[in-house]
Amino acid sequence: MKASKVLKGLGVGMICCYCSFLAGCSQKTDSDMKTIGVLQYTEHAALDASYEGFIAALEDEGYVDGDNIHIEFKNAQGQNPTAQTIASQLVNSNVDLVFAIATPAAQAAYNATKDIPIVITAVTDPVESGLTKAWDVSGTNVTGTSDLTPVAKQMELIQELLPEAKTVGILYTTSEVNSEIQVALAEEAAAKLGLDIIKVGITSVNEIPNAIASVVDKVDVIYTPTDNLVSSSMPVVWNACLEKKIPVVTGEEGMAKKGGVATEGIDYFQLGYETGLMAAEVLEGKDPSTMPVKTLENTSLVVNQEHADAIGLTIPDSILERAEIVTSEE
Repeated sequence: MKASKVLKGLGVGMICCYCSFLAGCSQKTDSDMKTIGVLQYTEHAALDASYEGFIAALEDEGYVDGDNIHIEFKNAQGQNPTAQTIASQLVNSNVDLVFAIATPAAQAAYNATKDIPIVITAVTDPVESGLTKAWDVSGTNVTGTSDLTPVAKQMELIQELLPEAKTVGILYTTSEVNSEIQVALAEEAAAKLGLDIIKVGITSVNEIPNAIASVVDKVDVIYTPTDNLVSSSMPVVWNACLEKKIPVVTGEEGMAKKGGVATEGIDYFQLGYETGLMAAEVLEGKDPSTMPVKTLENTSLVVNQEHADAIGLTIPDSILERAEIVTSEE
């Protein structure tokens, strides 16, 4: 009888231990989770969409925040010193991977570490920016995607939209390498089309109204490349141009929604998604130095009819026939 009770007690104890063992196997501890440190340079539609696409791709690949990965998101609010500080903090906390969104964020991350894998997106030219040795094979701890916009197509769009236009004013931030690259491409493309360029460089959002006022009587259209400061300040740009009824052609769709009339550009959600797929490969052990920096081939033409109407601009049928009409987001 006593022996029977002892055996029963042992049996219950063994079952409990076994159940506890199984439970322990199924639960993930903090040490089991890989951490992705996210450094986004500033907040605007394109960068936000890139981040959303990145998260969607990770989830499709089985990486879910709070389940088997931990995502630590930081935003530098468009400040280079803040970006450098955040990058150092992420490196010091020994994250497993850094996801850097936009050229200044990527440069800050690369300055902070040459060891931790860095996956980038919304970087115009990773080679020119000093992040990789080549496009086809990174050669560094950096890989990811470029948002190099079809600048030549955007210059052609200006000519189709405004056949009588002679001079294009380009509004950009002088401290952003990505913008300098796009300005050079625009100058090259414009020259082939017989368009003159007036460069309008700024260093802060406060300079935008005066910068535009200084050229509105000299240009037929304002072009805004995918510049982070300008992108996050498109309502300011639009208000400055609206008074003089100057059309604004932008570098991407989110900018057109907030302050432009048209663009032909890439899908930033898809760009981020492609980056997320690459990040999953890195998490699984792939060496970023052996990976390329990818770009998107497909572009889409969009028109903001509301903004066009506001300045009395008639969009040619040749554009409307193939464009998507987008809604303003002021």
